Amino acid sequence: MAEPREINPLLRQALELGPPIAFFVIYLRLKEDTFTIAGADYSGFIVATLAFVPIMLVAMGILWMLTGKLSRLQIFTAFMVIFFGGLTAYFNDERFFKMKTTIVYAFFSLLLGIGLLRGQSWLALVLNEMMPMRQEGWMILTRRLFWTFLGLAAANEIVWRTMSTDAWVKIETFGFPVVLMAILFWQITALQAYLIEPDDKAKE
Repeated sequence: MAEPREINPLLRQALELGPPIAFFVIYLRLKEDTFTIAGADYSGFIVATLAFVPIMLVAMGILWMLTGKLSRLQIFTAFMVIFFGGLTAYFNDERFFKMKTTIVYAFFSLLLGIGLLRGQSWLALVLNEMMPMRQEGWMILTRRLFWTFLGLAAANEIVWRTMSTDAWVKIETFGFPVVLMAILFWQITALQAYLIEPDDKAKE
C-alpha cells in the first residue's frame, strides 16, 4: 500500500473548502432562476446542488491523487452529499439536501457518544498522532465535541425549518464551519495542559 503523501496545506484547504464555496457562489448566481429539465421545473438551489456534487467529487479525486489517501470522514461526507443530492433532484425537493447537514452532525455526535459509553475516545484513535494528548484530555475533548455536534445538528434543524433558503445557505456555508472551528480552537487552547510534548514522549 502506498504511503500517504504530504501536500501544500493551502492547496489542501482549497480542495476541501473550495466545493462548498463554489456551491455558495453558484447558488447566489442562480437563486432567482427556474430551470426546466425534462419537463420539470427546478429552482436555482436544486441546480446549484446538482452542480456541487461533481465539483466535490473532482476536488476529492484531485486530493486522493495528490495524497494517496482519503479519510473515512471525507468518504462518508461525500456519500451523504451524493445520496441526499440525488434525493433532492429526484423528488425536486430542497429539504433533503438541507436535512443532510443535520444527519452528518448527528452521526458524528452518535459515533463520539458510542465511544464515550464504552469509556473510549474515538477521537484519540484518529488524531492522536497529529496531536498527542493524555487520555484524560481526549475524554474531555470527546465529551465537549459530542455536545457540539449534537448542538449543530439541532441548530441546522431550527435554521432550515424556520428561516429562508438564502439564510440557510449562508449559515451552512460559513456559519456552522466558523462555529465549529472556533470551538475546536478554543478547546485545543483550553486543553494545553493535557498535551504531550516531544520531550515527554521520549521519556516514556
